[in-house]
Amino acid sequence: MNKYILYARKSTDVEDKQVLSIEAQLAELRKFAKDNQLTVIDTVIEKRSAKIPGRPKFGEVLERIQAGEANAILAWHPDRLARNSVDGGQLIYLLDQRKLADLKFQTFWFENTSQGKFMLNIAFGQSKYYVDNLSENTKRGLRQKVRRGEYPSNAPFGYYNDKRAKTIKVDKQQAPLVVAIFEMYAKNESRFADIADYLYSQGIKTKGGKVYKPDKVKKILTNPFYYGHFVYRGEIHEGKHTPLMSKKLYNDVQKVVALRCFRQQDHTKEPAPYCGLLKCGCGMMITAENKTKRQKNGNVHHYVYYRCTRKSKTITCTEQPVRSEPLDEQLSGLLAQFALPDGWGDWLRQRIGKAEREEQAKSDVSLDELRNKVAHLSGKLQRLLDSFLDELIDRQTYLANKADLMGEKKSLEEQMSDIALGQSTWVEPMTKWLDKAVSICEIAHTDDFSAKKTLLREIFGLNLFLTNKNVATRGDQSQISPLKNPWQALRAATQKAAPGGDRIAILSEM
Repeated sequence: MNKYILYARKSTDVEDKQVLSIEAQLAELRKFAKDNQLTVIDTVIEKRSAKIPGRPKFGEVLERIQAGEANAILAWHPDRLARNSVDGGQLIYLLDQRKLADLKFQTFWFENTSQGKFMLNIAFGQSKYYVDNLSENTKRGLRQKVRRGEYPSNAPFGYYNDKRAKTIKVDKQQAPLVVAIFEMYAKNESRFADIADYLYSQGIKTKGGKVYKPDKVKKILTNPFYYGHFVYRGEIHEGKHTPLMSKKLYNDVQKVVALRCFRQQDHTKEPAPYCGLLKCGCGMMITAENKTKRQKNGNVHHYVYYRCTRKSKTITCTEQPVRSEPLDEQLSGLLAQFALPDGWGDWLRQRIGKAEREEQAKSDVSLDELRNKVAHLSGKLQRLLDSFLDELIDRQTYLANKADLMGEKKSLEEQMSDIALGQSTWVEPMTKWLDKAVSICEIAHTDDFSAKKTLLREIFGLNLFLTNKNVATRGDQSQISPLKNPWQALRAATQKAAPGGDRIAILSEM
């Protein structure tokens, strides 16, 4: 008989805003355990975010499972256990080692099989996707603010952020100084240092009470914010704020800046696309450099070599550089191992569509039941109020019964919100992953190095090492990281596919 640890978690972060409260999770999970005759030996409650590894209570649960005290976990949803790849990988690894026999969830089906672990991996990936998507939503909000002409950052010198009105307003004390330094510099008689001294004499100093540095002065004098525009992510936008000067004065200053400042050539361009992807066998990063070979007959050949950065102060690296052509051939070969066989993509899309429709149908039934319960409770609340107004019950009885009914109603509404929020959230990330898997074969045989690098980073992370001019992962990956991502599961499934094999039978094991 499996021994379960009931784990309930809710953080105060944004990603858990719509999640059931700890009390609601406990109530639902205890009922679930009773209905399914599960043996729960302990309950663990944690109020920490799962975005990053290192939750103490979760760590204790894993330690107890390692020690054999328990061999199963009961939770509301996989995202209660992990929203990052490390914690998700630890759970998968414990399942592989048979130290963790089972996982039970109120809102997610799991079976300890190859297919079940594959779907659990997808669920953990969806949880991480949800957290990452919050960041994207924030960025989207900032972009919308920019489109309205609102500067989405701290006001520059001469302005201030009005937090109550959520706008940027002119600082009446600093604004005249801004105009003054622009007019001074436009005369081509002052240096950045002179402007800094002038500001210091007017009481404008750094937070440390010192004179502004020339770079700070230049930043002020080249900021288009002062004539009514602003720069966001390298693109200029028209702002709604009040300008301090005309475009003509700003242009005059830019002419002087251009005369006094010399543009330096950029010598830091990355010579090759695979920089930042590979590590040397010694542990240092791999960089690249251009080499030019001139022949006696006048022919000129350009090559790109990848080599160790040799930045270690304790290790003398003896690895030899490798040309870009054989390196690209090896990396393309690695990618090809994860290509989805012909016909699998369409079949998987059909499976996704079917699962989505089934999940939608179940959700609709659950929502209808919950709506009926909420409507029933609303009726009881109204009848309770009528009884109180008709003086059929006293105030104390009314308040006590109202609190109970309101609490029950709130719990049901939270369940409705959780179901509505969770409907088919896995479809988008799963579809995107499938599109990548279908396109791998084509990308592996093209010269789209950027796309190759992106896929290689997603599949291998920073676990690609260049040793003796050969690319490989480091040792036994299960010894270093327990994580088995969908790509690894896909590769394992395709390796089992003999010519003419049963595709459905093979995929059912994923």
